[in-house]
Amino acid sequence: MLVDNDTFLSQLTALFESSKEKGTIWLTHKRLTYDGEDATIADGEGSDDAREYPCLLRVTDSGKAKFSTKVEFGDLLRFHAAYGTLLKASMATLRKRDKKREKLHAEQAARRKKRMTAPVVLDGAKRGKGRRTRQRQVKAVIKQQESQQKAKEREEAQRKVESTIW
Repeated sequence: MLVDNDTFLSQLTALFESSKEKGTIWLTHKRLTYDGEDATIADGEGSDDAREYPCLLRVTDSGKAKFSTKVEFGDLLRFHAAYGTLLKASMATLRKRDKKREKLHAEQAARRKKRMTAPVVLDGAKRGKGRRTRQRQVKAVIKQQESQQKAKEREEAQRKVESTIW
């Protein structure tokens, strides 16, 4: 549903208020082109294209609310000032990160890494009373070697990605 700019901002404010505790809001902002026009952007040098395109802003929150507005080029600075203020105000009310949970996940990852690097001792009889214990230890050694190999492969892949970026 296409609404005017002021209605869009007021509805967006109400949507941010309603989804303060729980919910997701998707915002889309793009240049509006019309059907039948050439949608390509000319180069900066020697471009004779002096057309001014309006912007289209869309908001949705997984189907319940869906609305959009068209902002003309002349109104863009005024609209963006109000829109930016609204976004800053709504970002300030977001929930803080759960640092306890993040710390718990980091500790669990450290324990997994330590367990992966700690050597598994093979003791017990190959036959007789300690056979099952030894079989479990052998499986643990094999699993540890596989996980170390996967970790090496991940590190190498990460290094390749980093080297291509830089």
